[in-house]
Amino acid sequence: MGPVGTAAVRDGGAALPSGFWAAVRVWLEKPQVANRRLCGAAIEAEGTVLLGESEEGSPRLTAVPGRGTDEGPEGAAELSRLWREVTRHLPPSLTARGRPGSELRAVLRTLLPRARPAGPPAPPTKELVVQDVYNGTVTFLPLEENKEGKYQIKKCNTYEIQLMHIKDEEWSLSIVALSSEDWFSDGITYPKLAWLGNELLPKLAKWSVEQKHSEFRSTLSLISVAKYCKVYQDLKEKYKEMVKVWPEVTDPEKFVYEDVAIATYLLILWEEERKEKGLAKKQSFVDLGCGNGLLVHILSSEGHSGRGIDLRRRKIWDMYGPETHLEELSIMPGDSHLFPDTDWLIGNHSDELTPWIPVIAARSSYSCSYFVLPCCFFDFHGKYSRKQSKKTQYREYLDFVAQVGSVCGFHVEEDCLRIPSTKRVCLIGKNRTYPPTECALIDDQITRYIHNRQTCPVVACDRGVGFNHKDCSDVCKEAGSGLPENEMETSGRIWMPGFQPREKVEQIRNCAALPRDFVDDVVLNVANLLLNTVPQKSCSNTHGGNMNTWNQGESLSLREVAEHLNKETLKRLKSEYGGLQTLLKNNHQVFEVLNGRVHIRDWRKEKPSRKTKPEVKRCLSAEAYKTRLCWFFIHHPNGCALPSESCPYAHGTEELRQSKTIKKKKHTQC
Repeated sequence: MGPVGTAAVRDGGAALPSGFWAAVRVWLEKPQVANRRLCGAAIEAEGTVLLGESEEGSPRLTAVPGRGTDEGPEGAAELSRLWREVTRHLPPSLTARGRPGSELRAVLRTLLPRARPAGPPAPPTKELVVQDVYNGTVTFLPLEENKEGKYQIKKCNTYEIQLMHIKDEEWSLSIVALSSEDWFSDGITYPKLAWLGNELLPKLAKWSVEQKHSEFRSTLSLISVAKYCKVYQDLKEKYKEMVKVWPEVTDPEKFVYEDVAIATYLLILWEEERKEKGLAKKQSFVDLGCGNGLLVHILSSEGHSGRGIDLRRRKIWDMYGPETHLEELSIMPGDSHLFPDTDWLIGNHSDELTPWIPVIAARSSYSCSYFVLPCCFFDFHGKYSRKQSKKTQYREYLDFVAQVGSVCGFHVEEDCLRIPSTKRVCLIGKNRTYPPTECALIDDQITRYIHNRQTCPVVACDRGVGFNHKDCSDVCKEAGSGLPENEMETSGRIWMPGFQPREKVEQIRNCAALPRDFVDDVVLNVANLLLNTVPQKSCSNTHGGNMNTWNQGESLSLREVAEHLNKETLKRLKSEYGGLQTLLKNNHQVFEVLNGRVHIRDWRKEKPSRKTKPEVKRCLSAEAYKTRLCWFFIHHPNGCALPSESCPYAHGTEELRQSKTIKKKKHTQC
């Protein structure tokens, strides 16, 4: 036995032990957050066991459905067998602290390695983890398979995490190797001892005192993590060539691998649904707002019949072939856009259609389900308006979309996807909360709910996801039940006449299309505001021996700057994404915007280009040199802070070089 590392932890008394066990749980369920060479872990079974339990004893163990491997109840049986077998051979450090009959917590998990760039993937590794809550220890016992195909304790690579109370608010967190002499490391599932002490230990100490409560579900909480890792690696290998031939202006790696991950999730979700319901045929689907269509292509290639609909055709559509069905069409929520023969509706970043997808699914057929991955915040009739300040806007919007699903009679489930995006929470409506005989009542409830969203905002229920049908009825009643007769009659055609789908040609709203004279006027006004605000900052200009002071002006918050602009200017800027801040950042020659404050840019403080700068970027910088007039040379009361030979901009028209057009990729949502 040998200590690997020790960390002192200080926190508010009794709060730390609970934080420690929460940190241990993170390491058990999501080891990839500490060890990037792992894809994740599958908890197959866990439960209470008794120290020194005899052969006749029966541990209280349960399998963990949906999150382990395919073993199901066999996982619990395997853990029970393992515990009875190893109870006589547990490490002395574990048996010495407890008396026979002491309760412990046993967890059987499988560590899932990521695919290696070359060579066959590393095999999964099983561990038996024993938690002694009373003594504050967690023991990790690696398992190996014997000739009979059964698992037994491996003699090496056993380690223990220990929490010890020193005094008052002082605690000690340590990792001890119980078999350090014959420690084996493969750099993946079996890390080096130094990694345990230098990497894992600090993370555990940090997690223990953070006491952060996540407002979202654990990643991949509704499906098997082990199966997900395997299918994802297979699909990633199968569709990796798409990255090389991607014709869109969007980032190919992000969009290809994100759609591969979403497809993986849906394929596993649908496979488990077929097992639950005894279905033989693979589910059909329609992807509303399918964008580049890659998700449709993957799902279709994997045997699911379906199609994608989007109001704008993409270049890449022509590359998929005839088996991938994509339609250029604008969806107007109404009876003309129902899908009675479709099993699943998909809304992957579906923007203004997002809240309508549960409605369309509910009215398409009783057996139609849906999957939505909300991104931009839209209500039924336009942009979503916040109602609560206690939640983040994202959390509040997710609750709204979940509420829509519940009003539509779905039991709404929430999960977190493993994708390279900040908006990775999906909502799933798979099962109904009402019998088929109540379809007309639910349809009427939906109509009233949508009407009330227009006339008076509905107060969102603050009880998370999946509140029941009765709660939703109460919500509708509280919002008002009156609905004009003529609207009840026309609701069978277009459900909301004022609904506005996106324009087919997306407008550029990043301030780049604003008239040049308007932009120049705003820039000059803001610069004069900063330069004339007292007290003024000045800085000696030592270039060329000139010791004159150069006015740097003051810094002001964006709000303070906005207060000095006229209403017409602000109104025009508000129609652009990012508004005033985007315009000022676009004019980076003049301004620097840091932490919400606006400064006059001082080019003497700009760092020179590094020699290690990529060749392409150096070429672009050289081509842009002296192709634009220096704003400071023309407008600043002290002129430019740099001499002509040092300034990248032209000091007068005689220095101007002819501009060579540099095409820039516009990274828009695809």
